[in-house]
Amino acid sequence: MARPRPPLAQLLPDFPWDLLNPAKQRAAAHPRGVIDLSMGTPVDDVPTTVQSALIHAANAPGYPVTQGTPQFRHAVAQWLATECAVSNITADAVIPTLGLKEAVSLLPLVLGLGPGDTVVIPKLAYPTYEVGALAIGARVVRTDDVNEWQADETVALVWLNSPSNPTGRVLSVEELRAARAAAKRLGAVLASDECYLDLWWEGERPTSVLADAVCDGNHEGLLALHSLSKRSNLAGYRVGSIAGDAALVADVLAARKHLGLMVPTPNLAAATAAYLDSESVVEQRERYRARRELLIPALTNVGLHVEHSEASLFIWARGEQDCWTTVNRLADAGVLVAPGEFYGPAGSHHVRVALTATDDAVAEASERLRALR
Repeated sequence: MARPRPPLAQLLPDFPWDLLNPAKQRAAAHPRGVIDLSMGTPVDDVPTTVQSALIHAANAPGYPVTQGTPQFRHAVAQWLATECAVSNITADAVIPTLGLKEAVSLLPLVLGLGPGDTVVIPKLAYPTYEVGALAIGARVVRTDDVNEWQADETVALVWLNSPSNPTGRVLSVEELRAARAAAKRLGAVLASDECYLDLWWEGERPTSVLADAVCDGNHEGLLALHSLSKRSNLAGYRVGSIAGDAALVADVLAARKHLGLMVPTPNLAAATAAYLDSESVVEQRERYRARRELLIPALTNVGLHVEHSEASLFIWARGEQDCWTTVNRLADAGVLVAPGEFYGPAGSHHVRVALTATDDAVAEASERLRALR
């Protein structure tokens, strides 16, 4: 009798935020309660234009289609063309996803990867890149150095993340072009998680891997993943998108049809309105900018050194002690942050601080940190 395969959960690491529960309880013991800056969960209102679109599309008794509505796909293509300097992009090269986490975790599967393939992820990375690879038995390589993987013929998928979660680092056009060239030589898919593309604080707007400056209008082998969760406060609506190489997108779509991955029609109507509402994105970005300007000096006050953090929803800060010591120290002030080791061994002395708390909560967190000794 064949030995049963262990459950998938046994092949994966512990869920990071379960490990944070003791620190959360420690922070909750503060006389004025916990201020949770450990996760990038939006707290501000959904734009009224988006809410109205959801309401007007509420009478949707039929099944949605995996490909999504034409209106949604056209809106994403229009946004890429006008906001991200992407040419040669059509609605046929866009599909919706149920947020981005499921799209990231399932991409190796729907691309047909398995044991014997290598997935390259950033040295400091959103944990789900690794989880998606481990779930299908692929090998994982953590590196930011193209030279470390460009000669490895087993590399089938390379993940980029710019702006980065957790560091907020933005990849230059030159870095994006180098990664694209190396992936092309290997025949690997280059997938760029661009969840935070609309949220930057220093320098010029981050560049999409699909931008003409990176690929000269040729999207072969390229996929870009985008989300409305952060820029438009739509985390609860679970709508993201995959765009790029039309042939790859078609393959991904065909697999997703079999898996029943369909975004509800009212949510797609809301997402379409969000893509067409650039004004609300600017307003939200300025809210986060103000919170960032309060938190950075407060973190500096407690001896942390802010690194990168020029974009995204997070501040990436290094301490002299290990990350858990810093987490517990800040928890004593009732402020909960994420330990850097959640994102890889290179984060062992860092913490990630989210900007996703109300203005009042961020102001109080800053006061508590400034008073911390």
